[in-house]
Amino acid sequence: VAPETKAVMKWLRSIPFVLSASLHGGELVVTYPYDYSRHPMEEKMFSPTPDEKVFKMLAKAYADAHPVISDRSELRCGGNFVKRGGIINGAEWYSFTGGMADFNYLHTNCFEVTVEVGCEKFPLEEELFTIWHENKGALLNYMEMVHRGIKGIVSDKFGNPIKNARISVRGIQHDITTGN
Repeated sequence: VAPETKAVMKWLRSIPFVLSASLHGGELVVTYPYDYSRHPMEEKMFSPTPDEKVFKMLAKAYADAHPVISDRSELRCGGNFVKRGGIINGAEWYSFTGGMADFNYLHTNCFEVTVEVGCEKFPLEEELFTIWHENKGALLNYMEMVHRGIKGIVSDKFGNPIKNARISVRGIQHDITTGN
């Protein structure tokens, strides 16, 4: 593991992040975990997390607020994802190991989606301003999603916060823990 990857992993474990997004280029779609198929010999195999509904909601929050991703034209960049609402399970698109979204879900309390911000893998400098404006509103809408779900303080009978308390939700086989 590269030193910078180790540093990010340590950082993610030390601060109780709950929401993040990874920005990539090369397509126009929002993907969500798992990115690695449960069947490594299978390409394009749907591989949902126990929190599939939450991840779909998060991905849709971004996609629906993006002016191009939400465009229903199939003839545009990213048009092959129109029938899916501009979102897809990562492993169903293509399976790969070692993704940050999978790491965050499995080893921290952070839910992460991957946003492919445009069809150019390496956009020219003069294209960045347009890309920023196409994604700004969607990013803000996505960040507001941090207020969804369960939140609060787990405390003992004296009102003291309990560090690393495990929180379970009936019907979802994925626990989270309280922060510091």
